[in-house]
Amino acid sequence: MSVGSYHKQSASSGLISLRADPQDVKGFQNFAKLVPKAVATAQRRAINKTLGWLRRRIARDVGQQERIAISAVRQRLKAFPVSSNGQGRLWFGINPIEASRAGRPRQTRTGVSVAGRRYQGAFFRRVYGGNPDIWIRTASKHFDSKDYPDSELGGRRTGWINENDSRFPLAKAKISLEEVRSHFEAWTNRAHERLLVVMEQELNFELQKFLRRTGNG
Repeated sequence: MSVGSYHKQSASSGLISLRADPQDVKGFQNFAKLVPKAVATAQRRAINKTLGWLRRRIARDVGQQERIAISAVRQRLKAFPVSSNGQGRLWFGINPIEASRAGRPRQTRTGVSVAGRRYQGAFFRRVYGGNPDIWIRTASKHFDSKDYPDSELGGRRTGWINENDSRFPLAKAKISLEEVRSHFEAWTNRAHERLLVVMEQELNFELQKFLRRTGNG
């Protein structure tokens, strides 16, 4: 491909960009030159369909790997419409996700369980408004930073809030998504391969429309 698909990552997200030149799809070079508007339409549909396919695929893979509700992962994925340069993008927020969104939390006498995880010493309730979440007092003997990945970052406590005038610091249970970083290249490659297949289908659809319109079908 002269201009292919690629990905890039930041501290809190990953961005997959999809692009392929319709003229590089074997057998449609002349059609691309003859009817560029129809080809651009086919390209846009192919990219949008592939982005939807990729979004579903990533949500399923991550949900299964990290034991998180697929609907929660899907909320972290945002597809952007095809731009004027024929490029579509899929954004994935990979900062830690609230454990309460992984499934249905269940409060027990000793803690909270959700999606096969157990947070001993934690409690599930609403703190200072908003939605209920899984919290633990940072002074608790059961507090483990790996279960509360945002509790301390570089000396700044960003995952906790102070309850009752700072007397009882709380940390929110979250699930790290760092393990998904290694998959971005594979996702991009599979999506690009899928894009070429769908683009050929869409180009063929536009070709058949053109032939019927010109009486050559």
